[in-house]
Amino acid sequence: MSHINEITLSYSGNLQSNILLSITSSQSAAELAYSHWNQNTIALYESFKIILLNNSNKVKGIYEVSKGGITGTLVDIRIVFAVLLKSLATAVILLHNHPSGTLKPSEADKRLTQKIKTAAEIFDIKLLDHLILVPDGQYYSFVDSGIL
Repeated sequence: MSHINEITLSYSGNLQSNILLSITSSQSAAELAYSHWNQNTIALYESFKIILLNNSNKVKGIYEVSKGGITGTLVDIRIVFAVLLKSLATAVILLHNHPSGTLKPSEADKRLTQKIKTAAEIFDIKLLDHLILVPDGQYYSFVDSGIL
């Protein structure tokens, strides 16, 4: 008899939808993201997170996908989609910080965004925005800038 690992999936969401926070703009998403970012590390190293949303753009949760170095972090989109699918999210907002304070997205940021957008379309998940946060609280929105 062969021994194999058992795979289980779980999602624990016990908040009622009428008390979940709604995202109505890039600003409301940035404020939420910034309030949940560790202020002791936002200027030290780059992190990548996702805001998971339901069909009414209510926040199901925030998940940290990766922590990196001073100038970048590795994002495995398989992990992004494992979390999205496991949580039954219907929309997502991508988040990462630039410790340098630079609000301009890099070419790598743009490529990653496009790659996730293409994959999201296959699963009928809406990519609502990609925000870059900087330590002073400012942000860059891919949607507001017209590149998403």
